[in-house]
This record gives sequence, structure tokens and C-alpha cells, in this order.
Amino acid sequence: MTDPRLIRHKPNYWRQGVKKAVPVKNSVKRLREKTKSFDWQSFLGLPKVKKTIRYGLAGLAIFLVIFIGWLSYGLPDPNKLIDRQVPESTKIYDRTGETILYEIHGNEKRTLVTLDKIPQHVRDATIAIEDKNFYTHKGFSLWAIFRTVVTNVISNKKAGGSTLTQQFIKNAVFTSEKSYIRKLKEVILAYRLEQKFSKDEILQMYFNEIPYGSNAYGIEAASMKYFGKHVQDVNLAEAAVLAAMVQSPSRYSPYGPNKDTLIARQQYVLDLMADQGKITKDEAEQAKQTKLTFKSQTDSNMIAPHFVMHIKEILAEKYGEKTVEQGGLKIYTTIDAYKQQIAEEVVKEKAENNEKKFNATNAALVSIDPKTGEVLAMVGSRDYFNEAIDGQVNVALKPRQPGSSFKPIVYATAFTKGYTPNTIIYDVVTNFSTTGTPFEPRNYNGQEYGPITMKKALAGSLNTPAVKTLYLTGLDKTIETAKKLGYTTLNDKDRFGLSLVLGGGEVSLLEHTNAYSAFARDGLMHDPVMILKVEDRTGKVLEENKTEERRVFDSNIAREINGILSDNNERAYIFGARNFLTLGNRPVAVKTGTTNNNRDAWTMGYTPSLVTGVWVGNSNNTPMKGGADGSVVAAPIWNEYMKRVLGNENIENFSPASTPVTGKAVLDGQNPGETKVKIDKASGLLATEYTPENFIEEKTYQTVHDILYYINKDDPTGPAPKNPASDPQFNLWESRVQEWAKKNNINTENPPTEKDNLHIPENIPVVSVSNLSDGQTITGNTLSIKINASAPRGVNRAEYSIDSNPIQTNNNYPFSLDNANISGLSVGYHEINIKVCDDIDNCFSQKININYKSSKH
Repeated sequence: MTDPRLIRHKPNYWRQGVKKAVPVKNSVKRLREKTKSFDWQSFLGLPKVKKTIRYGLAGLAIFLVIFIGWLSYGLPDPNKLIDRQVPESTKIYDRTGETILYEIHGNEKRTLVTLDKIPQHVRDATIAIEDKNFYTHKGFSLWAIFRTVVTNVISNKKAGGSTLTQQFIKNAVFTSEKSYIRKLKEVILAYRLEQKFSKDEILQMYFNEIPYGSNAYGIEAASMKYFGKHVQDVNLAEAAVLAAMVQSPSRYSPYGPNKDTLIARQQYVLDLMADQGKITKDEAEQAKQTKLTFKSQTDSNMIAPHFVMHIKEILAEKYGEKTVEQGGLKIYTTIDAYKQQIAEEVVKEKAENNEKKFNATNAALVSIDPKTGEVLAMVGSRDYFNEAIDGQVNVALKPRQPGSSFKPIVYATAFTKGYTPNTIIYDVVTNFSTTGTPFEPRNYNGQEYGPITMKKALAGSLNTPAVKTLYLTGLDKTIETAKKLGYTTLNDKDRFGLSLVLGGGEVSLLEHTNAYSAFARDGLMHDPVMILKVEDRTGKVLEENKTEERRVFDSNIAREINGILSDNNERAYIFGARNFLTLGNRPVAVKTGTTNNNRDAWTMGYTPSLVTGVWVGNSNNTPMKGGADGSVVAAPIWNEYMKRVLGNENIENFSPASTPVTGKAVLDGQNPGETKVKIDKASGLLATEYTPENFIEEKTYQTVHDILYYINKDDPTGPAPKNPASDPQFNLWESRVQEWAKKNNINTENPPTEKDNLHIPENIPVVSVSNLSDGQTITGNTLSIKINASAPRGVNRAEYSIDSNPIQTNNNYPFSLDNANISGLSVGYHEINIKVCDDIDNCFSQKININYKSSKH
């Protein structure tokens, strides 16, 4: 029988590739004849299936009719869509609920405009980005809805699927409720609207209804607000800006922190217009180069403006622009108005000084309660309304390179792996690149410190030990810790590699400051909190903060970091004893950071109850002058703010850490290759009890190796590696350590094992006195002693003393005492000491007592 899958559907076509060509219609005929006697429908149960399907479809149809009728019940008449409730102002409060940080006025600014007054390029720009098929669909797009469901539900990512008609209805009719029921109602009403009005009428309603941020509703009000001109006078570049704002006016506001994102989206709109044939590519490029001049913002009544704009953006994303602008919400934030005021004053004052001295025009500050994660103060720039410094950019939320202020995160991760603050690493200039361009970080002062503990290296912010610590810890493990701490910007590890510990990966000041709260809280932390409670116009609580504390570090590891960063004596060898990193007798832990190109300077510091981070630089990323490091430009801001806000509050101490002992010398602060022994200077051998004190010296012998010689980096407390050279970094580290030892004249010889063979009893001189006996009476004013002395190495000298007072030394044979003046002796017995020595102080002493009687008696 012919395989039915080979039969073409058109009977006049012939099958190819068979031995005998057979007309397709004949094959079909034979196939039917052979199978016609078999009851396929009964076999498959099709009668029952068909009946079930018919009933099912009928039931589904009835259900859909009822469901759609239910959804349609109460929907407004499309002819009366602009009937709206009275808008009410939304108020944003500080943490007490007594100070209004900002009032978002409910009164709309709206100027109706007919479609013929809206230029074609304004219409095209909005349609290009929001609904390119506007003139062809019937109010909704099944494909867009399907795509949204797949993206939102399956991929758990947000995606829009609304047409311009749906957007108009959503803003004109519905509340901020986000549900699939509301979406279905929106689709039904959009379809009905399309039956009532023409496309141009709907587009006109859309342009007069849609919010463009703040209290600007409609395209005409937006044009006047942002550009100070009527919509009919808006150019192509400005039209693309207005189109770019529609999706999220709070996020894309030119007066907010995301102006750069707005411009990027504007350029995307222009590219879409070119792709859709609305403009040429040359026109798109010319529009991209057109200078945008936004109308100056006049609302200067905001307290904590960067913080307020961020809160507004968060809530607009959650509840919708209309609800935030007109919903009469009461938003209780975490801001401490007192601390915020001090923060703004200090940042402004110190930043002006930094601009004069270091060409650093901007600064930002974030202050957090580590016990709750609540943001108490946020200053995104020195002046929100200063366009010359891009003041509306909230640097507290922008990723910037943290410099050495990221080092504590790396060292804390190292301690969790088994390394200790006492672990010894060599601080010598090292190339860490196994291929290509060398990577040789240097210390800020250009010096090398040789073998040094991790504790001292972190306190002094040394770079080479930090890179070695990151390698020992592992980049993946460090990034894992960073994510636990709340960093969201360190995803592309291949981009920064080992430079991460030197600040090669960008972080935001907000996340960076909050990460330090894990140290202040002995390893516990919260996510940053900025909103305490949100109420609607009726007083109903829409949301309330209920964050939970989580553990990131073992408490002792956090205490080890605290002990290092709060020890001013430990860092004094780099920063000096007098600096801006202390607050008198109040314990504080502080770390600074500076990027190599002087684009970013940081100071991160904390007490157990307050964590504050400061960034200094330029918003446009231009470098500051040389010498603008974190301890110079950022630390004074941090110091002044902390000093003022802490005032006379009770002094809190950090809990002390216990000292870990691993039993491995290199981890416990003992150089395993270092041996100290007492050497006989004459023989160069080990000193003995016969070695004179003046011939003993303590000598240090070193078998110089870096840490990879002694430990397996992935199991530091385990067995030493059998083949250290198998580690790809070993030879790079080891070669530089050996060079450093040679350059610094480090004794790398093995210490002697034999004892001194020169200072021995056999070499002690022999002495006899020929003219004086013990107890002999002496008269007269002079004394002479004749001796016979010999020694295996020869006699070098004879020293004579009376009652321990030297009277004469004779270096010449026969080494006797000749006519020494003793007239000053008192009458009575005295002890004479005769000491004979060879050239290396093998000595023999003989004592004789005399009875002195002056010649006067």
C-alpha cells in the first residue's frame, strides 16, 4: 500500500522517486477501497467525541457571552469617557509624618488642542514607539496580548501590550488596579471606542488625555512645561523626547535622575521613525544632534528633592502616574528631616571648596540606619537645581567605580573562606596577567611593604595584597557575597576580573552604603527601605514596610572588619595619625576609596547605629585634579556630617572579635620561612655559653616565599600543595618576591647548624703572676705586676683593675702592669683583677687580694 504521507494533494501531480510512476488520484482511490470496510469512527470513538466537543463549544460560547456581558456591565459610554473624578494632591512626608517633603498637586494643567494643531512628526514619533499598527488594528492587538502574557507570566518580566486606544482608556477611565479582569475590560471598551470614533478622533483624545509627568496632562501642556512652546512649534528632536516620556513620565522626566536614559530612549524613537519610513536616516541623525533646551524647573519647594523624585518614580511604577499625580495618596517615607537638612548643608559647603581646589563640582551622601535599613538622608548632588553640574542627576543611584572602598567586602569574604586578619601576604609589585598586557597595580604612595598581614594591608589600603586576596578568595565567591549584600550591578565579571577589588566594578552609593550596614550590625542587614507606609485618599493602607533582617556574615567576621577599619593606629602608616577618619573618642569604622583616574572619591564609615557613604566627583565623569583622593575630598564631608548628626548621642562600641588560630604559620601571622638565631660573630656559627656577649648577634634567615607556596588557595587550612607551581599565579607572585628579597638584601641563606668552634675552653689563655701573692702587703704610691701569659691564638691584651675600677690595659708583650698610680687607695684590703684575652675575647681572669698601707704610715 502506498504511504499516504507521500501523496500530493493535487491529483494531477506525479510522485517522483518510485520505480513506476502512478497517478496520485489512482493511489488515493486504491487507498480508500482498502480502508473503506473498516469503521474508523467507531474505533476512535469520534461520534461521542464530536458530541462532547459540540456541547463543550456551546457551553464555552454561552460562558463567554455571559462573562463578556458581566465585564461590560457598568462600563462607561464611549461618548462620555472624559467624565472624571476631582483630582487630589499626593503628599510625601518625612518619617514623623509632620514635615511635608513634597506635595504633588492634583490640579491638572491641561490645554485641549485639535489634531490639526499637532504636527505630523509629533504624531509619528508617538505612534512609532507606542503603537506602530494604530491605524490598522481594531482597538487591541491579539499578538501584543499574547506576547505580554508570555513575557509577564512565563518569563516573569514586565512587557507592555497596550494600543494607543487602550492607553487612552486606561488613563481616562480606570484606576491604578492591575489585574487581568481590568485588562479585559480595557480591551472591550477599546473595541467599542473604535466602533464609535475614527482613528484621528481617538488620536486627538489620546494626545489631550495622556499624562506627561507632574501635573502636565496632554501634549500641549507637556510642550509648554518642558520646552516653553506650543506643540505646533515643537521640532523633531523635541517630538521624540515627548514620545519617549509617555511610557513612564516619572522615570523619564528631564528633571529627574534619568535624563541620560531619556535621551537614549529619544534616540531610539528617532531610529524607529526612520525604520518605519516616517523620516530619513539623515533626518534622524540630525535630530539626534539637535541641542535640547529644557525649560527651567520652577518648583523649588521640595525637601530632599533627589529622594522625593526617586519615591515618585517608584510609586508611579507601582500604582500608575495618574494615581500618584491625582490620587490623594499619603506617603510616609524614612527620611529624617533633621539629618537631611544637615546633609544638604554639609555637602553644599564642602563641595564648593572641592570645586575650587580639586575641580570636583559634585558630591552625594546617603545615610542609613543599619538596624532597620531605613534611608535617613539622601543627597544626590550638591544642588538639585544647578544644571551646570547636572544637579538633577541622582548620583546616589548611579553606578560609579568605588575604588578601594570595595576592599572590605573582599577581605570579609576571604575570612569566611579560612583566611584570617593575621594572614601574611607579600606587598611587592606583581604582574597578575598570565597573558597579554601586564596588570601591575601600585600602592597610592608607590612604596612596597614586603610581608604584611591582611589586617595591616586593609587598614593601609594597599593594592597588591588586595588583588592577591581577591585571587585567593575567588572572583565568583566574592560576587556571590556582593549579591547577598544587595549589589545589583556586578553581573559582568569578565569585564573587571581581579580589578574588582580596586573598584573596577561600578556600584551605586545607595547599595554600597547599605552593604556596609552588614558590618555595623555584626553580619546582619536589611534591604534599603525608603517608604514606611502608603495610604490612599480614604486612609486605607496600600502598603507598609515589613522588611526582614537577614544574615550575610558570621558575627565574628563582621567584627574582624570593624576592628580593622576602626583602628586609627593601624592605618596611620599610610594616612597619618591625624585625619578625617576619626570622631574624637567615638569609635567609628571608616574606609576610603579613589579610582586611579581621579574620577571618583569615596568615604564609607559607620557606627553601630549609623552608616554613611559619601561620593565626590563630577556627574559628567570628567577627572578631578591630582590628589583628590577619598581621604581628602570625601572624608571631610563624611566627618562633618557624622559629627553634627551624632552630636551628644551615647557612644557605642563595636564588639571585639575573637582571634582565629588555624595552626598554620602563614595564616596565623608567622612567616613560615623566617628563622631567628644567635650567631657567634667570630666563627659565624651558633653562639654557645662560651661566646662573649659582645660577639653575639641575632640574625634572621628567611626562606622567602609568597603564600601560594604554603597553602592551597581553595583550601587554605588544609594540606600544603605538593606542587605550588601548578597554580597559574604562583610563578608570577614568586618571581617578584625573590626579586624584592634580593633588592632589599634579605638573607636567604640557611642558618648554621654547628656550634661556635672558636670560643671554646681550649682557647682560653693561661696566666701566672711572678711578683705578687694573694694577701701581700703593698706600700708606696705605685704598683707593678709581672705576669707570664700565653694563649693558643696568642695574647692580645691584659686588663688590670682594682675593686672593679680599670687602672691600665697593656697590649704589648709581656703585658705586665708597670708603675700604676695607687695613691688614691684607702688603707686596707683591695681586690686586683688581672684579665688576659686573645684577639676574639677568649679571656682568663685571676684575682689577687692586697693589703694596702700608705707610705705615710
